[in-house]
Amino acid sequence: MLKTLLPKRFLLLNNFAIIYLLLSFLIRLTFYIFSFSELSFNLISFLKMFGIGLMFDLGSLSYILVFYAIYLLLIPVKFYGCKADKILTNVGFFIVLFFILFSFLAEISFWQEYQKRYNFIAVDYLLYTYEVIENIHQSFPLPLLIGLLIVFVFIIKKGIRKKGVFKHFYQNKNNFKQKLIPTLFWCSLFLLFHFNVKNTDAEIFKNRYRNEIAKSGNYSFFAAYKSNELNYNEFYLKNSEDTSISLLQELIKTPKDSFLTKTTLKRYIKSDGVPLKPNVIFIGLESLNASFMTRFDNQKNQVPTLDSLVNASIFFNNLYATGTRTIRGIEALTLSIPPTPGRSIVKRKGHKNLFTIGEVFKQKGYSRTFFYGGDGYFDNMNSYFSYNGFDIVDRKKTHRLSENSPTRRTRIEDNEVTFENAWAVSDLDLFNKVLDYTDKQAEKEKPFFNFVMTSSNHQPYTYPNGFVDIPSGTNREGALRYADYSLNQFFKMAKKKSWYKNTVFVLVSDHCAYSAGRTELNMEKYHIPAFIINLPNKQPEEINTLISQIDIFPTLFGYLNWSYTSNFFGRDIREIDANEERALIANYRKLGLLKPSKLSIINSEQKSSSYNYNSNKKRNTLISTKTDSVLLKENISYYQGAFNLFKNGLLKLK
Repeated sequence: MLKTLLPKRFLLLNNFAIIYLLLSFLIRLTFYIFSFSELSFNLISFLKMFGIGLMFDLGSLSYILVFYAIYLLLIPVKFYGCKADKILTNVGFFIVLFFILFSFLAEISFWQEYQKRYNFIAVDYLLYTYEVIENIHQSFPLPLLIGLLIVFVFIIKKGIRKKGVFKHFYQNKNNFKQKLIPTLFWCSLFLLFHFNVKNTDAEIFKNRYRNEIAKSGNYSFFAAYKSNELNYNEFYLKNSEDTSISLLQELIKTPKDSFLTKTTLKRYIKSDGVPLKPNVIFIGLESLNASFMTRFDNQKNQVPTLDSLVNASIFFNNLYATGTRTIRGIEALTLSIPPTPGRSIVKRKGHKNLFTIGEVFKQKGYSRTFFYGGDGYFDNMNSYFSYNGFDIVDRKKTHRLSENSPTRRTRIEDNEVTFENAWAVSDLDLFNKVLDYTDKQAEKEKPFFNFVMTSSNHQPYTYPNGFVDIPSGTNREGALRYADYSLNQFFKMAKKKSWYKNTVFVLVSDHCAYSAGRTELNMEKYHIPAFIINLPNKQPEEINTLISQIDIFPTLFGYLNWSYTSNFFGRDIREIDANEERALIANYRKLGLLKPSKLSIINSEQKSSSYNYNSNKKRNTLISTKTDSVLLKENISYYQGAFNLFKNGLLKLK
């Protein structure tokens, strides 16, 4: 019976399956060890985790083996062991096993950065092979790793060959019936998983780490690839469209607002004050958690420059990022919109000619420029900014053709760069370019708005040596200290410029360095700092209001006494009551509305959950509670409204 079920022609395939499952188990065990501090050991949960994991490993394995199993079934007996059969088998085995091993190693690095299995981020990164390969190369001894992997594959192949697997593979003459049974097994498993099993089926635990450990990295990758753009109306709880918009209007309205239509958020915001038109420089702080600051009980003195700004700025101490990636921060800050499920609007097809903060600056007579120390092709940033009216200053790679951009593009030249890693030039080099470019802008009578995105506080954590006491490439703390030092140098130089007195600086983190936690959405992992510096006629102040990234620029426009037309979701937070405070936080599938003591989450399974929490503790403690129907309806309105307004083209310039 066993001989019938496992024909010798399939021995190689079966050996590969055993190797794959063993490696998958070891990776899962590694992640379990990495995350042990976030887990409380429970034998039943442990067995469930690894049992579910085995099921998903078999599913992901079926995607790899199904086509070769069909080949083994259909190839005529007379071709067994022919030259083509041997080449296909030997080369295919080597290449597939090599890439499987490489993917497992890469997943360890991915886990260390995001505490998640492969997801949308990994899919997006595949589009930017230069940056990703360079990042891996600079983070790890890539030639050595590849060499070791090749040796390891040869050792495995030699061990299998010693067992006589290849010999039997070429010589055995199994009949069609013998080959049909294992082929049907892999085909059935493939069809079952492809059409009936969702990656989210692994998420049966309340602890987020357990859910991620239970998954298969490769299966998660392909699941993310299939569904990187989610239709809100198909996957999430809904209000009626009229209810959604009318409720949204109530939620975002301030006393200064006059709505112009009943079906959109388009409104006129009137200010009675004298309009101010200082230059504005926005600096996006890469991966900077609020928890890095002494203001939030960090005793390591990691960011002394930012710490010093707390008492020298309008400091927002209760701000939350909308998402977990730079393009989510860019989306929230420039469009003032909650994150739509799936990928960011920055990368979606409808990203051109939108009503952004740049349009408000344009109406006030400002030039607009986006600065990035890497190639802005990455994550579609250049296309997004240029087709929304911004000039571009970036480190365009010479081997890439320029985009057909409607605005001007300036390159950070080689002679302007003292240090560069996989992602971008160092923050010091970027800031020097900003200063030089701004000097030229200041010679004109036109005010300017510059949007600067930093990069140094990012893996591989490399930067020029000699500026901080941690050697380049050591860890995130070294990169964090270097980023803070660069910011300090920027302000020292800027204060010497003639344009400084008439320039407002806005500093906001794009997202946190780490967003993982025990629960669905961990609020403290989304907590970020923000500052408005050098605001005319305004004394430093610390603001405790709970706000979102989407509120930053509407609040700045309020400080500047601007009257303007808007379709932003964000509000001037000085115009809201305490009971209207809220923040919007999300990952790719789970969408949250945070109130001062409540959190509502909706997910792509058309389900919701509600929590009470105590925000005064160091770790925000979530307590599951009955669904708050009012809060849930508000939550749905924010995200459903954002999706439908974008989908229907109602965020476009008219």
